[in-house]
Amino acid sequence: MNTREGRVGVKGVGVDVVDLGAFAASIAEPGTRFANVFSATERRQARDAAERRGARGDDAQHLGARWAAKEAFIKAWSEALYGQSPPIAPEDVRWPEISVVSDAWGRPAIRLGGRIAEAVRASLGEVQINLSLSHEGDTATAFCVLS
Repeated sequence: MNTREGRVGVKGVGVDVVDLGAFAASIAEPGTRFANVFSATERRQARDAAERRGARGDDAQHLGARWAAKEAFIKAWSEALYGQSPPIAPEDVRWPEISVVSDAWGRPAIRLGGRIAEAVRASLGEVQINLSLSHEGDTATAFCVLS
């Protein structure tokens, strides 16, 4: 039996791990590839989370977890389309359209916008995006399930 045919409810799963030391060094570099991957809301929420834990100006841990979430989402979407051509070329992904937001209690969620939202709907229909983030020591991890 093909394991994909046996799934009920789950369309795709993705996980990503980020080395926070390397990530912090990357986002500090002028002209970094991470300069335009986060929305204003993501940057504000990461800054606020860092301030709450007494690390003002050190939002790399929270941005690193958000980057892991974006990557985990892309992997889950890709996995859901196994055997099909990707609806968007990797170089055409507009990263801020995959926005990781937190509710008043700090629980994360992914909000899609723009072309990414349209492409996901066109390729998978309506999906529920389930997300879990964790950071410990020098590592951030994200786990994403599309159902």
